[in-house]
Amino acid sequence: MLAALTAAVLLAAHPTATPTDPPKDGTELIQRMHAAYDGKWYRSLRFVQKTSFPDGRVETWYETATMPGRLRIDIAPLEEQHAILFRSDSVYRIEQGAVKAAQAMVHPLMVLGFDVYVQAPSVTAAKLAGLGFDLGKLREDTWQGRKAWVVGTAMGDSVAREFWIDQERLVFVRMIQSAPRKDAPGKRDVAEILFNRYEKIGKGWIAPEVVFYRNGEKMQMEEYSEMQVDVPVEEASFDPAAFTRPGWIR
Repeated sequence: MLAALTAAVLLAAHPTATPTDPPKDGTELIQRMHAAYDGKWYRSLRFVQKTSFPDGRVETWYETATMPGRLRIDIAPLEEQHAILFRSDSVYRIEQGAVKAAQAMVHPLMVLGFDVYVQAPSVTAAKLAGLGFDLGKLREDTWQGRKAWVVGTAMGDSVAREFWIDQERLVFVRMIQSAPRKDAPGKRDVAEILFNRYEKIGKGWIAPEVVFYRNGEKMQMEEYSEMQVDVPVEEASFDPAAFTRPGWIR
């Protein structure tokens, strides 16, 4: 009886945090995102993408992903064998079936939109910190009529990088980052990326519309169709040394 009473007093003095309590920082928010979908989020994804540019050009991209960290984009016309491959925190540009360029790159949209749910939160936090996001800063805001957590900036900060997470669904919705302009000292280029129109897929979510802005001007719009999750993916599809198109692309 005494032990139970003591425990009750301790719990009253130190209440357990609940999912409705605000996360104390970006690291805790990442932990919550992972916990919400751990063991549920899809591990592979494929879709056809309509990619539109300001000059009126429209391309068809075929995208294949496995989480964490691997994404392949095959660009039509397919007979030209042009692709972009992300794997092992690197990006490869493939032309005519051969690697033309390669460099180290952590893909922030893969990390925040997909990998966060299937890899250890500590790995996600390390990658985002390495990309320049200050995980110690977290605030509340509203985006497209929904409550959001904003990580990386204090209110009014127009310089630091930030990403936005929908509070209810715990999905990534917005990223803003800026850099000094080489052609205009004292001014900055501001890039904004939006994940729009979220819908349920499998036991997770997907945003079938992704929009890229530069200084307020729309630079690229992506619209997904034929989306499928937890589908078989050939390992050879992610080998940059040998061009092997994923079998689902006809």
